[in-house]
Amino acid sequence: MRFEWTRVVSVMDIGRVINTKTARSQAIGRVVCGIGMALMEEGLLDSESGRFITHDLGAYHVPVNSDVPDIDVTFIDEPDQNFNPVGARGVGEIGITGVAAAIANAVYHATGKRILDLPVTMDKLI
Repeated sequence: MRFEWTRVVSVMDIGRVINTKTARSQAIGRVVCGIGMALMEEGLLDSESGRFITHDLGAYHVPVNSDVPDIDVTFIDEPDQNFNPVGARGVGEIGITGVAAAIANAVYHATGKRILDLPVTMDKLI
């Protein structure tokens, strides 16, 4: 399935940003993971053996450069002194939160069909 989009915008509150370049790179990576979760990555099982059919990257599709639009990452950059004395939080898992849901909601907005089982695939839309 190919969606035409121009960008993804992610605004994150990770407390104090210690290293902007590293945090931005981490956030972009997590957005790409969210895109994969929403549109491509699917672990299929053989109903007879219970083994994974998608056991290598030849069968388990992940996003590549041509699948990913421009990603704009912005940080709130307000220290969270309640979390720790430095006021910083981790960026890794926060970056993926909401990406798949936002894509599924965009598909719903465009098609009128709500897909609750990820990934969103053409056969689920038809």
